[in-house]
Amino acid sequence: MTRNKYSDEFKEQIIRECQETGNVALVARRHEISSNTIHTWIRKYRQQGSVKSLPRGEAVRAKALEQRLKEVSQQNDQLKRLLAEKELELAILREIRDLKNPH
Repeated sequence: MTRNKYSDEFKEQIIRECQETGNVALVARRHEISSNTIHTWIRKYRQQGSVKSLPRGEAVRAKALEQRLKEVSQQNDQLKRLLAEKELELAILREIRDLKNPH
């Protein structure tokens, strides 16, 4: 068995599936993967924020970490904007509700 038998995208898909179902054993059986393997992926994901392996060279590792940090920051900004939009929508809906059904 080779070290990189599964792609990083596949590993991330499996981790998402485990998060959605809350059941690693079920996902492992469904995909015929050892639950220990999935737990290793999850542990690595929690520690590094990704299942992707870091390059070996020190400078290359630093650059890869900077890139990951940039990506996470961009995702965080997108999520903040999305949350703000949803909060605004809720506020508008509450105002409409209160205008139609005054207490």
